[in-house]
Amino acid sequence: MPSRESAAEFSGRRERLSSFLASYRLDAFLTTARPNVHYLSGFTGSNGALLTARDAAVLLTDPRYAAQAPRQVDCAVRISKRSLLVEIAKYVKQRRWRVLGFEQNRISFEEHQQLKTLLPEVRLKPVDNAVEALRMYKSEAEIGTIRASVRLNSVALEQALAHFKPDMTEVDLAAEIEYRMRLLGADGTAFETIVASGERTALPHAHPTNHPIQANQLLLIDMGATVAGYASDMTRTHALGRLDAKTRRMYKAVLESQLAALAAIKPGVSCAHVDRVARSVLRGFGLEELFIHSTGHGLGLEIHERPRIGRRERTKLEAGMVITIEPGVYREGLGGIRIEDTVVVTERGCEILTPTGKELVVL
Repeated sequence: MPSRESAAEFSGRRERLSSFLASYRLDAFLTTARPNVHYLSGFTGSNGALLTARDAAVLLTDPRYAAQAPRQVDCAVRISKRSLLVEIAKYVKQRRWRVLGFEQNRISFEEHQQLKTLLPEVRLKPVDNAVEALRMYKSEAEIGTIRASVRLNSVALEQALAHFKPDMTEVDLAAEIEYRMRLLGADGTAFETIVASGERTALPHAHPTNHPIQANQLLLIDMGATVAGYASDMTRTHALGRLDAKTRRMYKAVLESQLAALAAIKPGVSCAHVDRVARSVLRGFGLEELFIHSTGHGLGLEIHERPRIGRRERTKLEAGMVITIEPGVYREGLGGIRIEDTVVVTERGCEILTPTGKELVVL
C-alpha cells in the first residue's frame, strides 16, 4: 500500500522542525534515524541522512537508491559512493554552516567522533527528540494509514485462527499469522509476533516456541503489521477449552481495566492519569501487583513512540495522538492475560481503531 502522505506534508514537517529548533540557533540539523528521515522526506531506504536548514534540505544516500530517492522525496538528493558522514561533512563545508544540530538520542558515539574529526571548525550541538516530538501528532494521512494497518492486522488474526488446529505449536501459529499479514499486503511485521500458551502467557514478551498449544489453557497473541511504514499493535488472550474461575476472574479484571483506561482518554488528560485509572481497577480485584509494565505507548513509524502511557509520564494527551492501551496481569505458574487496542485521541475522547472483539473467545 503506498503512503497517503503528499510532498506538501513532508515540506510542512521540515518547516515545523525549523520553527521547533529556532531556539537552538542552528545553521542546519542532521537527521540520521531511519524513521525520522522517512517522516521528514518520505525516503524509505535503509541508508540515508537528511540535512535541513531554513533555506535548504538535502537527502544523502548511496548508489543503491539513485533511482528510488528522487521519486520519493521532494528535496535535493545527493548520491555518494563514500561514507555518508564524509558526504555530510563535504556539504556542510560547502554551505559554510558553523553550528550543526544532531540527534543525540540516535547517533552513535563513533559517528559523533567521526563528525568532530571531519568538521573541526563546526560546532556540533546535541538535540534530544526534536523529530520525535513532532511525530506524536499524526496527520489525517498518517491516521488513515495506521487505520489500514490496524484493520489488516485484525483480518490477519481472524484468518490465522480459522486455520488453527489443536496441538499446533506456538511457532506454527505465529508463522500462520505472519503469512496472512503478507498475503493481505503488509510490508511485514511491526515486531516479532508473540504467541504464548499455558503458563508461558505469564511472560509478557514470550518468544514463540515449538511447544504445542494444548486444551484448557490460555493463549496470548500480541501482533502488529506494518503498512506503508506505519505500525499497528493488538493483543488478544483466548481460551482453549475450560478455564478455572480464578483465570476467568483475571480476564474480567483486565477487560474492565482496559475499558476504564479507554474511557479516561481525552485531550488535556495526562498519560499518568490514564495509567492510574487502569491500575485502580486492577487494585480493586487485588491484582495490581501483577501488572508489571506501562499501560500503553504511542505508535506510528515505530512500534514504540512518544508518549508513554506510564506512571511518571506527564505528557498530556492531545487530539491526533495515536496510542495503545494494554493492561495485563501475569501470575507465574498460572498464566497471563493482556488486552490491547490501538486508538486515536479525538477532540472529545478517543476512537478505538482495533475492530477485533474483546470478549473471551474459546477456540
